[in-house]
Amino acid sequence: MSRRALTAIAGLSLTAGLLGSTGAPAGARAGTAGEAAAATAAPKPPKGARAVVQVSPNPTTRRSQEVTITGHCGGGKGLKAVIAGLDREHPVLRNIRIVEDDPKGFMAKATLAPRIGNGVGPVLVDCGGEAGVTLLVTHV
Repeated sequence: MSRRALTAIAGLSLTAGLLGSTGAPAGARAGTAGEAAAATAAPKPPKGARAVVQVSPNPTTRRSQEVTITGHCGGGKGLKAVIAGLDREHPVLRNIRIVEDDPKGFMAKATLAPRIGNGVGPVLVDCGGEAGVTLLVTHV
């Protein structure tokens, strides 16, 4: 590589570093940060585990509190079931109702079990070919 090419690369690297950390316009910094985040982003989950799920409010603070489960099916057919807890004898959520089963944006409602304590438990969704999981934190 020629000296001129090395000098140009070094200059561009220095400029990019300065723009990312100092007085560049907000859009320029966001683009640089977005590109960096995309380069270091986690790989796409494997087929069968591409559904995305969130629980709100999370963490929960009251027993029998209603929570909303939302997300998308990541290529699955639509929301089929919501499962919360590690076994059937000690469920984290009760009265789970699927309000909207659209694969592009589902919603379900449930209530926190009345005998739940402080802790963390999984909330899983079955989207007919794709599954997803998140953690629900309880502070009661």
